[in-house]
Amino acid sequence: MCDQDHLADMDERGDKRTSAKGMNRREFAAMGAVATLIACTPMDDVDAAGGATEETVKFDAAGGRMDAFFAHPVEGKHPAVVVWPDIAGVRDAFMSMSRRLASEGYAVLVLNPYFQDKEAPQFEDFDDWRTQGGMEKVGPWRAKLTPEAVAETAKAVVAFLDKQDSVDTSKGVGVQGYCMGGPLAVWTAAAVPERVKAVATFHGGGLVGEDATSPSKMLGQTQASFLFAIARDDDKKAPGDKDALKAAAAAAGRPAEIKVYPADHGWTVVDSPVYDYDQDDASWARLLNLYKTAL
Repeated sequence: MCDQDHLADMDERGDKRTSAKGMNRREFAAMGAVATLIACTPMDDVDAAGGATEETVKFDAAGGRMDAFFAHPVEGKHPAVVVWPDIAGVRDAFMSMSRRLASEGYAVLVLNPYFQDKEAPQFEDFDDWRTQGGMEKVGPWRAKLTPEAVAETAKAVVAFLDKQDSVDTSKGVGVQGYCMGGPLAVWTAAAVPERVKAVATFHGGGLVGEDATSPSKMLGQTQASFLFAIARDDDKKAPGDKDALKAAAAAAGRPAEIKVYPADHGWTVVDSPVYDYDQDDASWARLLNLYKTAL
């Protein structure tokens, strides 16, 4: 997950992207497209063009009232997807991502991982987190995200989704996690194995360890198929993790696609200084394939 080394790299790249000259053509176009989509799709309203609706929802969870961003097609019932965002929390980048998934026919709930301390958004965007002491601010909040706490939250999240008219409870639930959200996605699958059938992690941190609650040790407690999308710089720091995940999935008898992408930690999040349009597109296609085959 994001650490001081990642932050130093992002600081350098972020400074280069303070103007359009710091972005390549596709990055600049992608940022513009997100801004346009956000501006044209107001909260608590219906997007007539895409046939999707969105709202901020709140429900009881272990430790307080969870707030989350919920986007889904206007009509019909659809497989549910839970999104655990990265360290900077719920913001426009992840709201846009949920709209994109809703347009593919999913009911998408983006969780505020810091709901016990502060409603989302805690930061305007990733640059706000990066430049305004975000690492220090979220430290005490993140400490509460223990495997046990996440498991209890996951049960409340799935219970909430299963009560929604837009959710098809005959279909499995998908969960995707980014950066620190990677382990949270696996813990969610282990907490509600009868419902969660697909898990995707993107540049997830802390997936391999020796503790009993390490995600790599908990795959056998799930009934999910997995996609582990690994950043090249994370792989360089821990080259054995991909092999450990492959071995863990095989031992657990769980289908798993494990791939190192030629992009750096944070490549899938459009407001990240290292966002990579082409590799985001490639990993997004694998995400859709996972959900199509597993849910």
